[in-house]
Amino acid sequence: MGDHPLKNNKIIKDIAMFVFGLFAMGLGVALVTKSQLGTSPITSVPYVLSMIFPLSIGLFVLLICAFFLLVQIMILKKDFQKKQYLQLLVGPLFGLFTDLGMYIFSFVTPTSYMAKITALLLGCIVLAYGIYLQISAKVIVNPGEGLVIVIAQKIGKEFGIVKIVFDFTLIFIALAISLYSLGSVQGVREGTIISAFLV
Repeated sequence: MGDHPLKNNKIIKDIAMFVFGLFAMGLGVALVTKSQLGTSPITSVPYVLSMIFPLSIGLFVLLICAFFLLVQIMILKKDFQKKQYLQLLVGPLFGLFTDLGMYIFSFVTPTSYMAKITALLLGCIVLAYGIYLQISAKVIVNPGEGLVIVIAQKIGKEFGIVKIVFDFTLIFIALAISLYSLGSVQGVREGTIISAFLV
């Protein structure tokens, strides 16, 4: 009986860590994006779409998270665990924090290449810290990471290898959408590649 308050405290701490991790991820993504050297791979498609349609990057993050969850369900079918539906909560939070980060860092407009690289590297550090907190909390899996886990298990490959292929697939999709809809490469630059490897 005496363990319950401690267990409840741990759950509350884990949830708080997870939410703060998502907040840090949102800030990191925003800072990488504000560096004007591209954006992170996970937000490359939402960022390009936000340039085409009158919707925020955060709203497209929410939609792509829902899409990643749908693909997980399609791959696993009956093996999809009910608790994984909690991933639906990640999209709105991650989307909100990304938009909030863009607002917080609205003053960041680096002009020199050195300043852009600095903003990019700081963004990568904050983003990596957010991912670290989110994974450490062991509460809910981010739908993007969840899909990578499912694919890795299905094809019997290491998570790290599948993650790199997954990230570069997103980058290529973002490039294709950008070239087709905007007529040039927008939103994907060297910063996208750097963050794919660094984070």
